[in-house]
Amino acid sequence: MNSYAHPFAPIIDHHTRILFLGSFPSIASFEDAFYYAHKRNAFWPIMETIFHITLLDNEAKIAFCRTHQIGLWDVIGACERENSSDSNLKGIVPNDFDALLQTYPNIIAIGFTGKKAYELFEKYFKHMSIKKVLLPSTSPAHASMTREDKAEFYKAFIEKHLTV
Repeated sequence: MNSYAHPFAPIIDHHTRILFLGSFPSIASFEDAFYYAHKRNAFWPIMETIFHITLLDNEAKIAFCRTHQIGLWDVIGACERENSSDSNLKGIVPNDFDALLQTYPNIIAIGFTGKKAYELFEKYFKHMSIKKVLLPSTSPAHASMTREDKAEFYKAFIEKHLTV
């Protein structure tokens, strides 16, 4: 197994109201140095569908997040793994969400982009009273639900916490 530290900073600022959390970046995300970079991950296509936009590059995705008060980060700050699967993560060190949510108090809800992220957050940060919502995984490994069906869950979460 190889040891990895999270390779990039969260996308967040003092206007952020909702925070999407994954578990840990995939190998494709490491290579692209950006969130949800695997070509078959549905996160960005779902955002494009909900907001009726096209996001052509990482700079456009960052601007989109800032404009729409959306933050992105991952639960895990460091771990050991052999591939991108959440099932083989070991030696997990979580990111510091106590400090993050103190620094960014406008965050009112967290949407987890997969079960592993939600489970790990509950393990390490169960004491936090912030609203937590488990959303369908955007990973290509979660193929039992269509992208359109996943988008409905994300749209409902966003509409409940933001003005779209």
